[in-house]
Amino acid sequence: MAKRKLRGGMVGGGVGAFIGPVHRMAATLDGEAEFVAGAFSRDAAKSRKSGEELGLDPSRVYPTYQVMAEKEAKLPADQRIDFVSIVVPNNGHFPASKLFLEAGINVICDKPMTTTLADARTLQKIVRKSGKVFALTHNYTGYPMVKQARHMVSTGKLGKINKVVVEYPQGWMSGMIDNPGNSIGMWRMDPEIAGGSCCMGDLGTHAENLVRYITGLEIDEVCAELTAFVKGNRLEDDGNVLVRYKGGARGILYASQISAGEENCLSIRVYGTKMGLEWRQEDPNYLIAKNPDGTQTRFSKGNNNLCKDAQDAARLIWGHPDGYIEAFANIYREAFKGIRAVNAGKKPPACDHPTADDGLVGVAFIDALLASSKSKSKWTRMKT
Repeated sequence: MAKRKLRGGMVGGGVGAFIGPVHRMAATLDGEAEFVAGAFSRDAAKSRKSGEELGLDPSRVYPTYQVMAEKEAKLPADQRIDFVSIVVPNNGHFPASKLFLEAGINVICDKPMTTTLADARTLQKIVRKSGKVFALTHNYTGYPMVKQARHMVSTGKLGKINKVVVEYPQGWMSGMIDNPGNSIGMWRMDPEIAGGSCCMGDLGTHAENLVRYITGLEIDEVCAELTAFVKGNRLEDDGNVLVRYKGGARGILYASQISAGEENCLSIRVYGTKMGLEWRQEDPNYLIAKNPDGTQTRFSKGNNNLCKDAQDAARLIWGHPDGYIEAFANIYREAFKGIRAVNAGKKPPACDHPTADDGLVGVAFIDALLASSKSKSKWTRMKT
């Protein structure tokens, strides 16, 4: 029997949203899924309009995600959604994920997973109990050269990791915020919606996750300074962090929304006893290996010795760049493997996508940064 398309639903991501269309493009890139339902806005009229623009059956466009979860769960198995993409602001991640998981529906959620550590711990338990797939869209782990970097670390090419430097500067709060074309939601500065952090919750968690994905290092302690440079900002727009990793490695992590002129400059450098590595998101198709003698090797999709994960993640022939949507789509493709297993009555396999465990670490990271920034002693142990 031919493999059918998975049926998806979406919470949030309606007319005018940025991340909703990204999720829809990524989920449908491989022809494995289609969106058939949604609660696209807290405004019921806007949700209906979004459904119309997407050509959905009006009966599957809901006024709230609560109604959506209830109605979809009651549909016959051959009609109800297989998964839901949750793309609302931060404070909606936990209640929506919890509701759909308890309704028996697989979840793909934006980060951070929750706004509090208590909710993150609760959601991790709910995911484990549900037996469903929960994927968190730390999409930068989907790039082929990031997977190659992880392979080189895990196979000992770098030796023992001593130092990691990761940065994620943006500059949209230095001028771009007043640009009429700016579509970045300022709910990020509202503690009631975003939680206790803006910059580090939005960008710093990506940086932390990238380090852990590539190196496997676990954070022991952090020393953080979080600052609101822009007048009127209720949460930080810049953060600088020193990191002590378990096992002795040291790290520097910086994220910023006020680094004038920067666009989306996520980058990472990993230094071991044998070799160093460097990867930059704005030039994602190349991974630079740095030797102690000063020579360098550039890895790209044209290399014949890439690991299997990197080869599988590369969707286009060498010389043609895989980008943001393709990396995002790799998260969905891995999640779909688990969802198809669940549909077949099997336990979800270990798939190469961020999970609720990663989500818990990300929220614990934010929690430790907030505590450190307020503390006089500064060095703060991270607890999950």
